[in-house]
Amino acid sequence: MPARKKGNKNKKKEHTPFKRTPKRFGIGQGVPPKRDLYRYVKWPKYVRLQRQKRIIYSRLKVPAVISQFTKTLDKNTAKQCFKLMDKYRPEDKQEKKARLLKRAQEQNDGNAKAEKPRNTVKYGIKHVTSLIENKKAALVLIAHDVDPIELVIWMPALCRKTGTPYAIVKGKARLGQVVNKKTATCVAFVKNGINQEDLNAFSQLKEVINDVYLNRYEDIVKATNTGGQRMGLKTRCRVAKEKKKKEAELISRGLQ
Repeated sequence: MPARKKGNKNKKKEHTPFKRTPKRFGIGQGVPPKRDLYRYVKWPKYVRLQRQKRIIYSRLKVPAVISQFTKTLDKNTAKQCFKLMDKYRPEDKQEKKARLLKRAQEQNDGNAKAEKPRNTVKYGIKHVTSLIENKKAALVLIAHDVDPIELVIWMPALCRKTGTPYAIVKGKARLGQVVNKKTATCVAFVKNGINQEDLNAFSQLKEVINDVYLNRYEDIVKATNTGGQRMGLKTRCRVAKEKKKKEAELISRGLQ
């Protein structure tokens, strides 16, 4: 058994006016220092889902049918499109109430006239689908961030089959503002539903959109069919380490 070390009894104690008071972080005692608890935060479910979705899209090879929704209309063309749509905004509740009151007043006075319905954009996935199938839609705008994506995943294919011009725009909330709703999956212009003064601007817009989507579908498929297959950081480090180890073994064999 090793000999016990004797303490230095002659060690002088320092005399200081300040008394040592070490902090204790027990219950009801000192407040502990701030720590970075970012990794331990329990995020809301919608945040976790959107993060998992982004990761799985980077891991897997995403098919062109889904990946085409990342290729949205460019900013300037989308701006022109929404500017035109604002002219064809459907009436809201207050406007409808005022119109009906005015009409009732005219009927009461005996001055009722036949009202011509105002040209507006059409919305609602069932309504827009029937317009596309009956070839009454002049231009269809689809939101890029519809969730679940299965609601609109087939719509570009239907538009191509019927020869209807379509575009994918950002996003469902912006389309919803046009039709006085929170969100809208898709919005459509109707044939013979464009005012005379806007026909030239609409035809130019349609040509630009056709050049981007309808006439270039094969190029879009080739461009969007690749991607994914990006592993996580830990996996990439492990693969790199194994590769380095194999290279070192080959070099050592070559030297022997």
